[in-house]
Amino acid sequence: MTSPTPEKPARAASWRVIGLLLGLTAGVVALDQVTKSIVIAVMVEGVPVHVWSDVVIFEFVRNPGAAFSFASGSTWIFSLLAAGVTVVILWIARRLRSVGWAVALGLLLGGTVGNLSDRLFREPGFGVGWVIDFINLPWLMPAIFNVADIAITGSVIVLVIMVLTGRNVDGTRGQREKSTQATP
Repeated sequence: MTSPTPEKPARAASWRVIGLLLGLTAGVVALDQVTKSIVIAVMVEGVPVHVWSDVVIFEFVRNPGAAFSFASGSTWIFSLLAAGVTVVILWIARRLRSVGWAVALGLLLGGTVGNLSDRLFREPGFGVGWVIDFINLPWLMPAIFNVADIAITGSVIVLVIMVLTGRNVDGTRGQREKSTQATP
């Protein structure tokens, strides 16, 4: 009985893995934009709503910068960086054959596109729009964030795991693991 060639399963898996990346991206963008629309429709900016005592607070803010409102006068730079990240992820996707990397890149792309769409289409104008933030966990960190930010943070965690375990984008294992297997 012959075993299948390595090329065939990898090609077949790549479309499913790319589908996973695109599905995660679409899901994150949709959830991010729907929650932001709800926040804009029902909340008053700057007025905290204690969802669960002081553990979870929703507070609608418009963030003109990056994390912690860093570089709030340079929103256009973050728009260009987000567009660049989007292009790089789509370029990497053509070699994608790893489920873990698909999850990481899907979350990153979804979060990036979610916040980029705010910068492109929200006030005060194209490319310099303010990102809608509303989740405040004061016991965890002094920041207010959104669903896109959660996806980006999750992607970083998965990326670190993928790198530390030697998983490559194409589904192969890293050099460190290969050299360990070669030694008797």
